[in-house]
Amino acid sequence: MSHSLPWLNPARVAALEAALASRILIIDGAMGTMIQTHRLEEADYRGERFVDGFDATHAHDGACGHDLKGNNDLLLLTKPEIIAGVHAAYLEAGADFVETNTFNATSVSQADYHLEHLVYELNREGARVARACCDAAEAKTPDQPRFVIGVLGPTSRTASISPDVNDPGFRNTSFDELRETYREAIEGLIDGGADTIMVETIFDTLNAKAALFAIEEVFDARGARLPIMISGTITDRSGRTLSGQTAEAFYASMAHSRPLSIGLNCALGATDMREHVETLARVADAHVSAHPNAGLPNAFGEYDETPEEMAETLREFATSGLLNLVGGCCGTTPAHIRAIAEAVRGLPPRRLPHLLKDAA
Repeated sequence: MSHSLPWLNPARVAALEAALASRILIIDGAMGTMIQTHRLEEADYRGERFVDGFDATHAHDGACGHDLKGNNDLLLLTKPEIIAGVHAAYLEAGADFVETNTFNATSVSQADYHLEHLVYELNREGARVARACCDAAEAKTPDQPRFVIGVLGPTSRTASISPDVNDPGFRNTSFDELRETYREAIEGLIDGGADTIMVETIFDTLNAKAALFAIEEVFDARGARLPIMISGTITDRSGRTLSGQTAEAFYASMAHSRPLSIGLNCALGATDMREHVETLARVADAHVSAHPNAGLPNAFGEYDETPEEMAETLREFATSGLLNLVGGCCGTTPAHIRAIAEAVRGLPPRRLPHLLKDAA
């Protein structure tokens, strides 16, 4: 097959590459934070489709007898207008990218709600809703293309570490199990219109490798590629991922996938994330992204860093030449994204090392 495939638009890939070369691009902020403002109840998550305790449109009754409240990905099917509203608010605030609401749209995570059969549909709808919002925003500002990031979350399991301290050799998932659920999700994201695929909030490198393997399987089967984005998470001030890697080691483990970008998100606020982003900026032969939390959570699990505080910190990242893409994670809102976009406007993006070598 060639790049004339209907799901791959070479013009959009070229537009993304041109935008990255010209300025620092803006990723959106938190989805969960915005959903929480709606104070949704069980009935909202069920909608009409699951109102009687089962999936009325499928030969599955997995939802029967199980609460669905908190399954934010399911809102793509039951309250899509809420998800579209969040995307639209971030686009209005200046985001160049919106991330699909598919962080938990894998069979591993949906098993908590007995809705594993929805994985493909959730991912397809996640990309479709985001695509429609991006197209609407781009129609208003044709000089600013908007892009859909198809999100693959880390799942709630880890292939590298035992969840049982008394049995270090035990694993509650496997590479192949992760690979299969990721592949199903990727097919949905592509069919829904994603411009890129992002493996994000990576705490276990082996989980990420399963996702990357699945991505390559899908690309090979379809005969073309979308850009890949990778974003890990440094879980605490130890400076390492949960599976034990420093930022530099993490990049070395991921570089084989030829990512469009590599970066960090979640777990830390911008201040604590800086040294690790600087490491990636020094070693990565790819664009570097950062979308930190709005500071560290307080005693109530809430995030207190204001848009102005966060924007000031991230502006310093940009003036130091560390960033190609920047946005927000937990606790951030459209106000944070607007402030960040304004703070980095006009600042040059980080130059890629291979471009510097070519210019020498």
